[in-house]
Amino acid sequence: MSGVIPSLSPKEVTSALERLGFTCHRQKGSHKIYVKDDHQVTVPFHAKDLKKGTLHQIIKGTGVSVEEFLKNL
Repeated sequence: MSGVIPSLSPKEVTSALERLGFTCHRQKGSHKIYVKDDHQVTVPFHAKDLKKGTLHQIIKGTGVSVEEFLKNL
């Protein structure tokens, strides 16, 4: 069973990605691209919290479970 995904800011998401071993490859406009091995995720970097669907796609792109991602917040 997947965990409930809370509302998260882009800063919280990027911190979790860095704890999971992702590095910021580049930034284009308001989007940061993080890479690790064969995985690449794009994080929109705005002032507001990320929408649930966007956050779910970011987590899916990391290749880790929702629970594992939430542990790294």
